[in-house]
Amino acid sequence: MGFIAKELEIASPIPPAKIFKAFVLDADELFPKIVPQAFKSVEILEGDGGPGSIKKITFGEAEQFKHAKHRVDVLDKEKFVYHYSWIEGDALMHVFEKISYEIKVEAGHDGGSVTKITTKFFTIGDVHLNEEQLNSGKEKVIGLFKAVEDYVLANPEYA
Repeated sequence: MGFIAKELEIASPIPPAKIFKAFVLDADELFPKIVPQAFKSVEILEGDGGPGSIKKITFGEAEQFKHAKHRVDVLDKEKFVYHYSWIEGDALMHVFEKISYEIKVEAGHDGGSVTKITTKFFTIGDVHLNEEQLNSGKEKVIGLFKAVEDYVLANPEYA
């Protein structure tokens, strides 16, 4: 099995608790609402949404993949930490055993936040991926984060 890790930091004017709520805790409802072209639905198949839960993501028409299942590995609402792993579905492209994401939201400047995302790719066999392939996923994560951020900023009543 091969292993590749990529790190990403995204600064936001939104405080940590509020961006964590939107980007993590309310993601199952918000993602299909905010970016329906990318997410058709997110449903919990097993568990209560906490660690050990299994979720099925059905992607929207604009995506090249149809679905993925992910497992919640860690959810710490006080420390704003969330880890999950894609464990099944065509999004793994028969190349990855799993793809794990570690998200941590910290206080930033002027009351904002910094979201740190580490993506760990566990490949099947000795597969080599080029930077272009890895960076395409990074751009999608940034786009999704900014869409959530824009939604929160445009809806001041969102708590």
